[in-house]
Amino acid sequence: MANQNLTYATVPTQFITAANGIKFAFRAYGKQSDIPVIYFNHLTANLDNCDPRIMDAIAAERHVISFDYRGVGATTGEQGTSIADMAKDAIAFIYALGYKQVDIVAFSMGGFITQELLLVEPLLVRKIILAGSGPRGGEGISAVVGLTYKDIFKGIVTFRDPKFYLFFTQNKVGKQAARDFLKRLNERTTNRDAKVKLSVLKKQLQAIEAWGKEAQADLSVFKHPVLVANGDNDRMVPTPLSIDLAKRFPNAEPVIIYPNSGHGGIFQYHNDFLKKAIPFLTT
Repeated sequence: MANQNLTYATVPTQFITAANGIKFAFRAYGKQSDIPVIYFNHLTANLDNCDPRIMDAIAAERHVISFDYRGVGATTGEQGTSIADMAKDAIAFIYALGYKQVDIVAFSMGGFITQELLLVEPLLVRKIILAGSGPRGGEGISAVVGLTYKDIFKGIVTFRDPKFYLFFTQNKVGKQAARDFLKRLNERTTNRDAKVKLSVLKKQLQAIEAWGKEAQADLSVFKHPVLVANGDNDRMVPTPLSIDLAKRFPNAEPVIIYPNSGHGGIFQYHNDFLKKAIPFLTT
């Protein structure tokens, strides 16, 4: 998709069937290149949950692709039952597109999937950005299940998107950042993605809980350039885990911790994030 006039609010959804039989829904735009940027999204996220400001800024410099995981949004199949299975699906999707190497920008659960992908196909990846993420077996990751259900219930009774509570601090600054972020997610008014089913939430949370209890992986063997970022008050993936994650990669940039922000720190500080992310991805 070479049309430079496209934005994330207008780029069409495409489909491709991978060797595993899954028909993946995806959106792709920006400058054509042999090495695209693949965006790995968060828990229960469909294509409409990518921040347009981040996607459009990357697309101005690189070819960027977002996609729905198996059984999510318009992608076919049943939701994968483990983080490792989701990584294998991502590999199948990338190969179906015909790419031999990609850069990855991953948020939250997308960061978990990226780490599992590295264990299977390390040469498929060139550079990695991991935001709001932590290492397998990290203390507190498995606790995300109870927290998520609690904030989903809070969202129901207050008529708000749960991300208002899950991704942002509940002070004046955080609440305004949440409103701004959720407004951006609604900029696309036509051809929106299929809603995510409750069964997907349950299976993904089970996968995260299991992954959080698994043995830690040795990430020191991966020499990839890595950039890690988070907010200073992440309740979903505790901020110390992002600091720990950066230390595990030998070629990681100094970890970026945004002040007065939560899990969605890169969305609250998207302008600052992009000042780091774009040079990292383009040099």
